[in-house]
Order: sequence, then C-alpha cells, then structure tokens
Amino acid sequence: MTWLRLIRSRRVGPATFHRLVNEHGSVRAAFEALPEIAAAAGVADYSPCPEAVAAAELRAGRKAGAKLIRHDSPLYPPALRQIDASPPVLWLLGEADWLTLSPIAVIGARNASSLGLRMARGMAVGLGQNRHAVIAGMARGIDAAAHHAALATGTVAVLAGGVDIPYPAENTELLMRIAVQGAVISEQPPGTVPAARHFPARNRIISGLSQAVVVIEAAHRSGSLITARYALDQGRDVMAVPGHPMDSRASGCNQLIRDGAHLVRSAADVIEALEVQRPDRSSENATESDQSAPYPEQAVDPATWEAQILSQLTPSPTDENDLIRELGLSAAAANAAILALEVQGRIIRMPGGKIALN
Repeated sequence: MTWLRLIRSRRVGPATFHRLVNEHGSVRAAFEALPEIAAAAGVADYSPCPEAVAAAELRAGRKAGAKLIRHDSPLYPPALRQIDASPPVLWLLGEADWLTLSPIAVIGARNASSLGLRMARGMAVGLGQNRHAVIAGMARGIDAAAHHAALATGTVAVLAGGVDIPYPAENTELLMRIAVQGAVISEQPPGTVPAARHFPARNRIISGLSQAVVVIEAAHRSGSLITARYALDQGRDVMAVPGHPMDSRASGCNQLIRDGAHLVRSAADVIEALEVQRPDRSSENATESDQSAPYPEQAVDPATWEAQILSQLTPSPTDENDLIRELGLSAAAANAAILALEVQGRIIRMPGGKIALN
C-alpha cells in the first residue's frame, strides 16, 4: 500500500521515487517525509496520496485479474530494474516468466506497408522459434503484426494506459489473447485511459525490458525513434530494417542505420548481431570513476542553488549530470535543490536522467 501511495503522490514520478527511497532508507520513511520535503520547498498545502486512492487501485487491479509487481519483487524483470527511472510498480496480466525470456522488441510504423507487416511477422516468428519473447506496444501496424505472429511462442505488450484498457480499441481481442498466452504490463493504474504523455514513458519500458530493439518502418519523427533513443541511453542494441529512400515510412530506419544501428533483414541477422561480443567498458568506466573527484561543498544558501539551476534550464531536456558539473555544485547540494524544485512544480524529470522547466 505504501509503495502505491508514494508513487501516486503528486509530483512524485519514478525518478523522484527512487531518489527519495535512497535518501530516506525505505519506502515508508520516504512517504512519511513527503510533507516535510514539500513544506521546505515552499508548498504549504501538499498532501500525499490518500490511503483510499491506493486501496481503490488495488481493488481495480484485482477486478481486472492483474497482479501488482513491486520493484523489490523477484518477479520484477532484472533488466528493467537497471534503467534510470525504472517503474516502482508494474501491473501484470499473464505470466511474469515472459518478461525475462531473452526479450527483443519489434516495433515500427502504425501505417505500415504490406511489405513492412510481412517483415514484422517473419521477424517475430523467427525470434520466437529461437526462444526470444517479442516485446511491442500493441499499437496498430508493425506492433500488432509482431504480437499476432509471436502469440504461439511468447509476446509481451507494454501499454501506455491501464492493463485492462485496450488501445486502440481494435486490438481488444489481441489484448485478451496476449493476457492468456503471454504477458501485458503497465506502470499506470488499471482503468487509466492513455494520454499523450504516457506513450514516451511506455517506450522506455519497451526498450528497458529488451536485449535489443528492432525497428521496422518508422518515419523521421516517430515514437519508434523515441524508443530507439531510450534503447541507446540504456545500453541496448538498436537494429533497423532498411527501406526505400523515397518511402517516408523508411526514413527513420535509414537514419538509424546511417547513425550506426545494425542493419538487419531477418531474425537470423538479429540473432547473429546479438552474438557479436560488445566491448567490455567496465574497466574503462571504473577508471573514469576513480579519476573523478567530488565537487567541494558550496557555502551558498539553498535558494541560490535553485536559482542557479533554473537559470540553466529551458523546456528542452537537459542532462542532470552535465548540469551539475557545469555549475560546480556538489551532488548533495544539487540533488536537494533539484528535489525542492520538482516538488514546487517548477521542473520536471524525464527518463534518461534529464530535467527541464515545467
């Protein structure tokens, strides 16, 4: 119950949830500290999520036949747990085993061509035959084709709304079949109708669950490319099927290949690319970490820290670590100021360790 109350509290997103828990030692302690944190940030009327709201969500989940998986549960996918701003809770329809069966995302255009749909079906069948669960967002087009083709071998639908809300409505039967033969997950409460802001957050889960993301037909600006960017930030392999240069539905894939994504034409290409050993950067990262000295504490009023941070931000996302380095603030000072600004509603956190003006 406390987990739900904390993540459903106003101005507490996944990144803030984890930061609060790390700072206070437990979910309960973090939840109990919320009013004091809000008051210190100048928010006098702050109230955490009421117990009745969390209880209603639990009842809705039970009514839908869904299971709640907490971040500390052994059922929570380890790969997803490792990403920035990982969902503190997931609602699940189906079996959690599919979430860890070497998942590979197969995504692409909603207005897919017949050739693109055929490629998606062949890709999903080939991956399934090699014991890879196929991940997608249950959108029409490439996503739906991949889900249908992988029903026999295992597929996972990651929804932007509640697990009990088919979107689009034409995929109602598909949702029901995946819930029986695979898995349906969402970080949103059951009954949530998806809004525009939910889809980018959904995309980070698709990539976070997956060993690799395969893009089949995607326009230059599309949700599939957002997922690909998340995958790169999360250290996942990005692969793309090339298309005709004059077809706008292929422009995003061609761009990904130009920028270094693996060119793939079949499931065999995907599996071969995964078998290629990637460089081990652990020693390099350790060396860089060892050489990084902490910033000295600044004898400055916290309000000044907040002003310095706000002066560097715009509505466009800025990398939090880069900002801290540029300002020369200590991690403790910066974290406290950023948390205060977030509670005040003046900044927002985004996946990938980025922040922006609200």
